[in-house]
Amino acid sequence: MRAVLMTSSGGPEVLQLQEVPEPKIERDRDLLIRLRAAGINPIDTKLRQRGTFYRDQMPAILGCDGAGVVAATGPGVQHFAVGDEVYFCNGGLGASTGNYAEWTVVDERFVARKPQSLSFEEAAAAPLVLITAWEALYDRGRLEAGRTVLIHAGTGGVGHIAVQLAKLQGASVCTTVGSQEQAQLACQLGADRIILYRKTDFVQAVLDWTEGAGVDLAFDLVGGATFAQTFPAVKLYGDLVTLLQPAADTDWKIARTRNLRIGLELMLTPMLQNLITEQQDQAKILAQCTRLFDRGQLKIRLHQTFPLAAAADAHRRLAQGSMMGKLVLTM
Repeated sequence: MRAVLMTSSGGPEVLQLQEVPEPKIERDRDLLIRLRAAGINPIDTKLRQRGTFYRDQMPAILGCDGAGVVAATGPGVQHFAVGDEVYFCNGGLGASTGNYAEWTVVDERFVARKPQSLSFEEAAAAPLVLITAWEALYDRGRLEAGRTVLIHAGTGGVGHIAVQLAKLQGASVCTTVGSQEQAQLACQLGADRIILYRKTDFVQAVLDWTEGAGVDLAFDLVGGATFAQTFPAVKLYGDLVTLLQPAADTDWKIARTRNLRIGLELMLTPMLQNLITEQQDQAKILAQCTRLFDRGQLKIRLHQTFPLAAAADAHRRLAQGSMMGKLVLTM
C-alpha cells in the first residue's frame, strides 16, 4: 500500500510517500479498514518536529484521525461488518500504524459508525477535535445549561466544535477570534459574544459581558501568555481548562486568589497509557456525535484537503495558522 512515512524528526520534508506492506488482522476484534481520508492535527506536526513518543520504532506513519470502509473483520468482531463506513481516532503516535496510509487495522472497540450526513473527508477531520472539545467542556469543565463559557480561538479545529457543543449544552458562549471573517463564522456557529482580540481587551470584554462576574468556564486553546491572561476573566471558584502545558514561569497568584479549578485536557492519554475502557468511552463520544451530525445539530468545517502524496504541504499549511476548520488528506 501507499503510505507517508516519517523517516526521521525534522521539517515537512521528512514525510515521504512510499510503498509498504498492508497491515494484517492480528487480534480477534480487529477491523481492516480501507482508509478514504485522514485528518491532520497539531499533534502530528509536533511529533514530526521532535520525534514520536516511541523513538525506537522508526520510520513511523503519523495521523490519529481516520475514516474509511471496513474491508475485513477478525473472528471476534461483534458490531461491524464488511462494507460498514466508520471513523475513529487511533494510532499515529509511533507505536502503531497511523492513518497517513491507504489501509489500517483498528480494534472495533475504538471505532464508531461514520455519520451518513458527512463525507469521508469531513468525518476524518472530526474525531480528535470532537473528543477533545467534549472531554474539556463536559468532563473537565463540568459544563451545564445556563452557564457562561469563554472559548479562545473559536473558529479553529477544536474551537469551532467547542462553540457548538457548548451551545448544545445550553450555555451562553463568548469566543475570541482574529478577523472579521472568523467573527462571521463564529456567529454562524452560535456564539453569543464575539471578541476581536487584536482590537479589544478580551478580559474587559468578558467582564462587561458578564456584568463584572467573569465566566463560569474558560477553555484555552491557545496557551502561552493567553493562559494566565485568562485568569481574571473567570469568575470566583470558576473553571479554566487548557489543552496546553502551562509555562514553568506562570504566575498563579490571580488563579489562586480567585480559587479557580484548573483542568488539563489531553485526549491522547488513553492511547498513550493503553487504557482500553477509556478508549471505548471515547468511541462512545464519537457515536453520540454521529447522531448529532445526522440530526443537523453539529457541523464540521473543512479548511482544505490535500492528496496523500502532499502530506508535507499540508503540514506546511498547518504551520501557517489562521485557519477556519480542519485540514485533511484524501486517499
